[in-house]
Amino acid sequence: MNMKIAQLQTKVLPDKRENIRQLDEKMDAIKGERPDMVTVGEMFTCPYDTANFPVYAEEQGGESWQALSSLARKYRVYLSAGSVAERDGQGHVYNTAYVFDRQGNQIARHRKMHLFDISVEGGQSFRESDTLTPGDEYTVFDTEFGKMGICVCFDCRFPELSRLMVIHGAKVILVPAAFNMTTGPAHWEIMFRQRAVDNQCFMVGTSVARDEKAGYRAWGHSMAVSPWGDVIGELDEKPGCLIIELDLGYVDKIRRELPLLNARRTDVYSLEFKGEK
Repeated sequence: MNMKIAQLQTKVLPDKRENIRQLDEKMDAIKGERPDMVTVGEMFTCPYDTANFPVYAEEQGGESWQALSSLARKYRVYLSAGSVAERDGQGHVYNTAYVFDRQGNQIARHRKMHLFDISVEGGQSFRESDTLTPGDEYTVFDTEFGKMGICVCFDCRFPELSRLMVIHGAKVILVPAAFNMTTGPAHWEIMFRQRAVDNQCFMVGTSVARDEKAGYRAWGHSMAVSPWGDVIGELDEKPGCLIIELDLGYVDKIRRELPLLNARRTDVYSLEFKGEK
């Protein structure tokens, strides 16, 4: 079964509501393409800065959540709503990716598990853990096209997480992201291609657009990769839309012809999830 995805690479504005209004405008502009799913980037409603995350954070079901649910329902699409700052009842703040179905029902919530704490000499330094709390679950969800998985940006660097999602049925992995000008040129493409080859699945990475005036400049380059490791499509750094069509049957074909997943030596090694599902 084929699935059409529209990857929207949007510019992040200071006003949370304006970012959602911008998303509505862009979804309206592409409705003639009849996408099955729309995806956006990491923290697409919040300028990417640790000090902003608690300020922009809302509880699940809050104003932004309701607006995103309404957009999924309005355009009758699955909406992988990038990620937003989420606050729970105890005051913890998370980098959270919500997914809504065509009726606006939430069908997935992934809290970023691996926080982006890096310091590259001569390059990017950042500490998400200054204000964010890590999630502790992998996330797989059902669609009419089959199972999909989702993780957030830095999560994708950890191959165990992608493999967990695939073991539990994912044929497509969505990654809202915001790689930067240090890590993006070095690792963005090779990471997505390697995860696709290792797991024989489609990888769909959607970034926010680059803002040269921002304190944190995103690499952009939203892309999709096939289970064979081919780049299906890629944007540049500017705001834009990438329309891709995924043949989910191709995943089965690749896994049948090159049975890597079935050939794993689970009698010798295994991957265990230690949390609760």
